[in-house]
Amino acid sequence: MKNIDKYRGCLIGGAAGDALGYAVEFLSEGMIFSRYGESGITEYELTNGVAQISDDTQMSLFTANGLLYAAAHAMTENFAGCIELCYKDWLKTQRESFPVDVEKCCSWLMNEQRLFSRRAPGVTCMSALMADKCGTMAEPINDSKGCGGVMRVAPIGLYFEEGSMPLDEIDRIGAEAAALTHGHELGYIPAAALVHVISLAAHNDGMALLDAVLDMRKTVSRQFANAEHIGELLELIDRAIELSQADVDDNEAIHALGEGWVGDEALAIALYCALKYSHDFDRAIIAAVNHKGDSDSTGAITGNILGAYLGLGKIPQKYTDKLELKDVIFEIADDLYNDCRDDTWNNKYIAHSYQKN
Repeated sequence: MKNIDKYRGCLIGGAAGDALGYAVEFLSEGMIFSRYGESGITEYELTNGVAQISDDTQMSLFTANGLLYAAAHAMTENFAGCIELCYKDWLKTQRESFPVDVEKCCSWLMNEQRLFSRRAPGVTCMSALMADKCGTMAEPINDSKGCGGVMRVAPIGLYFEEGSMPLDEIDRIGAEAAALTHGHELGYIPAAALVHVISLAAHNDGMALLDAVLDMRKTVSRQFANAEHIGELLELIDRAIELSQADVDDNEAIHALGEGWVGDEALAIALYCALKYSHDFDRAIIAAVNHKGDSDSTGAITGNILGAYLGLGKIPQKYTDKLELKDVIFEIADDLYNDCRDDTWNNKYIAHSYQKN
């Protein structure tokens, strides 16, 4: 069942974890705890009055735009291709200055000047999108297993629910979207796994989060049974589940899972934090970002999962108040939920001429 509170929660939650972690992404744990105290960073670090999001949230918004572009243009047999077009628009925001010729773009987001901000964009994503043709699972563009594939696909799990499309197919779209830029199995299979958890968490009010994770594990183990590295991913997922149920320090647990710079580790850290603090958004994302690894990505994925599971109403207001681009994030979340067909929709996803007041 669709619940707009969960759509908004997933995208705002992901952006919140991203923004909290972005401030400490390249800091050692010693530096984090020296600067912010023994609890680490627990509040946004503001720049010009806002909590800045990173490329993780930027690319998530363009993922959503790609899905809605495909729907508006009746290109639902090629969601990954439409997402690729929108990612190439995002690439322009990182290389060109605002404004650009929107007639040569596929995303209404190109009318939003605030998205033309360089927030440590991933080298793998940038180089892959500069190529004439991006990658697929069958024809990998590289051998990267970086977390840039998984950190941006949550909107796919939101947009599709099991009643409208088999979960296997939803998972495949997630993997295809990640494989556009990340060719290693551990770069795109974690994206399928995340999409699966998001879809179940967002659309099944009575399902426990652990049950959603276990269902994901069973499905990806079957769906990618022939993948060379599937065993490594499943082992890490099992470790994350086990640690979430143990009496262990969060940093110790995260160290046992990795640093999050690669896709399987980022997913595992997020699963650990979301499962351990499944009813406490605040504690989950604080745990997810206070480590020496890819803090914004692990924070973003944790926020996506718990935002979809708990809904916006369970996210403390402090995470929304100063969040950069919160108006655009809400708007994209509502469009994913409504999938509307009116003049505003046409201006956004067909004419690409929509501009916010």
